[in-house]
Amino acid sequence: MTLHSATPFEAIDNDKSKLDSARPLPKHSLATLREKLALEWTYHSNAIEGNTLTLRETKVVLEGITVGGKSLHEHFEATNHRDAILYVEELVAKDEPLSEWQIRNIHALVLKGIDEGEAGRYRQENVVIAGASTTPPDFLHLPAEMASLIEWHAQAQALHPITRAAELHTRFIKIHPFVDGNGRTARLLLNFELMKAGYPPAIIRKEDRLAYYDALDDACVSGDYGAITQLVAQAVQRSLDTYLQVLGLRSER
Repeated sequence: MTLHSATPFEAIDNDKSKLDSARPLPKHSLATLREKLALEWTYHSNAIEGNTLTLRETKVVLEGITVGGKSLHEHFEATNHRDAILYVEELVAKDEPLSEWQIRNIHALVLKGIDEGEAGRYRQENVVIAGASTTPPDFLHLPAEMASLIEWHAQAQALHPITRAAELHTRFIKIHPFVDGNGRTARLLLNFELMKAGYPPAIIRKEDRLAYYDALDDACVSGDYGAITQLVAQAVQRSLDTYLQVLGLRSER
């Protein structure tokens, strides 16, 4: 899908205005939309990282059913991600500003029961990212790097929310502050930023993984966030389409 408009986000913002005009949304419609997008967000975000649960298997795991032949680790990844989404929704509802405390809490939920020693703790060692063209900063620099990220975010409020969310996501990935769970945490932060601004969550699909990794790598190397922002914008548009279709404000494309 390509976005065609006079400005990069004109079509998206027009659709967001349609959605906003329909608020408050019908309770049942809102509940089913949230459930659908949370399931897809959990499935795709975990699948990008190698989780082998299918979409349907993810659904039954979230309903409390154990799937035979799948590891406990993969079950935890699904339920943890669901819990992290609920936490992000709470933060959005309270309109809380971004902080390191929140980032650590999100990450702690992502790794709960998987690696309790590292959950919510900045890494105490240096790492490399397989396939990436940049190397994350030395672990001794992480406190300063994360403080700079929060400072940048506070000064970036004039950016369009989609631009700001994509750049926050990428800057966090480049820092890679945790030993594990950075990708899932980064996508939760991406949607924290979008949802705070009233947009539905952007779901980066498993099938777009290569384009996603390429766009992130490009941005980390060059500082050009164009490709990753476009990919996020397309994901936001898909979620808006889902909302508008369910609410009867758009026929299926």
